[in-house]
Amino acid sequence: MPWTLDDSRPIYLQLEDLIKARIIAGTYKPGERLPSVRELAAEAAVNPNTMQKALTELERSGLVYVQRTSGRFITEDTNIMKELKEHLAKEQIQLFLTHMKQLGFQKEDIIRLLTQEIKEEI
Repeated sequence: MPWTLDDSRPIYLQLEDLIKARIIAGTYKPGERLPSVRELAAEAAVNPNTMQKALTELERSGLVYVQRTSGRFITEDTNIMKELKEHLAKEQIQLFLTHMKQLGFQKEDIIRLLTQEIKEEI
């Protein structure tokens, strides 16, 4: 997953979201040690202070924790992981619904189209 950043929002918030997505996708696994701030900053081509700020926010959320002298690790708390996954899913659903309403679709049309797509997927 590339580090795609833009000017729409503060960079540290985008980094935080990208790291969350990587955790949910399994790129970073529960209990796994994260690369250092400098390594992550170099990989994302951002200032280490910006990456530090993103990681600090992840610590506040409980998704990442620090072990002195050992580094940062992904939480093993399955409840936090489940809540994050559901929160991210709800955000995507809300974004989708907003776009569909902007296109002029009514609730019934959206449900019909989604049902049709799901049937075709299976």
